[in-house]
Amino acid sequence: MDLLTAAIKKEIALRYKSVRRFSIESGIPQSTLVSALKKGFGGTSYDTVMYICKFLELNPFDYSPAGQQNPPVTITSAYYELDPIGRHTV
Repeated sequence: MDLLTAAIKKEIALRYKSVRRFSIESGIPQSTLVSALKKGFGGTSYDTVMYICKFLELNPFDYSPAGQQNPPVTITSAYYELDPIGRHTV
């Protein structure tokens, strides 16, 4: 499961308890939400993803809650978190 799908699924579970309830309150068809949560949001339209992020108050760039400030990740620290194959690829 990709980060976006996991973040949206988590927020829906925390705030609305069910996809059906979120669907009713947001106005997004339940079939769209179920499909996107099952297959991932990669195939979902950009407008729909942005609407969901805005409705859930998620930052659309790092999927954190909108008011939360995350410390910046430096390239060097991200590089050192890679395994040897990942470092070689970079």
